[in-house]
Amino acid sequence: MTNLQINGQKQSADVPQETPLLWVLRDELGLCGTKFGCGMALCGACTVHLDGQPIRSCITPISAVEGKKVSTIESMESDRVGKVVQAAWVELGVAQCGYCQGGQIMSAVGLLKTNGKPTDKQIDEAMSGNICRCGTYPRIRAAIKLAAQRLQGAK
Repeated sequence: MTNLQINGQKQSADVPQETPLLWVLRDELGLCGTKFGCGMALCGACTVHLDGQPIRSCITPISAVEGKKVSTIESMESDRVGKVVQAAWVELGVAQCGYCQGGQIMSAVGLLKTNGKPTDKQIDEAMSGNICRCGTYPRIRAAIKLAAQRLQGAK
C-alpha cells in the first residue's frame, strides 16, 4: 500500500511500486484530467506537479511520490496561478482539440511560479517538452504572457 497526497488529499493505492503515477491517478483515483500521450515522457500530456515541479507522470513510478505532494490539473482551479493561467487560456481560445492542454497548463503554471515575467525564449524553453498536435503554440505563448501580466498586476 502506497500512501499519497494528491491535490491536498490523503490517498492510498494498492499497486505494484513500479506502477506509473499516471495510471494510479487515472485508474485507481479517477483523476482523468492527466492524459496518456506517449508513455515515454516526450509529449508532456501527462504533466503533473511533484512538490511544485512539473514532472512526467507516465514514467514516474508510484514509489517515487510517496510522502511528496502531487498536484494535477484538477487542482488548478483552487490554485491562484492556475486560475489565472486557465482564464488566459479560455480568453485567448488556446485549446483546439484540447487533449494536450492539461499538460500544457501544468507546465505553464510551473514556469510562472518560478519566473513571473518570462521572455519568449524562456517560455519556449519551459514549454519545449509539451507537444500540441494542433499547433496552438502562438496562442499558448500569448496566454502565458497574458497570465504573467495579470499576475504581476495582482501583486
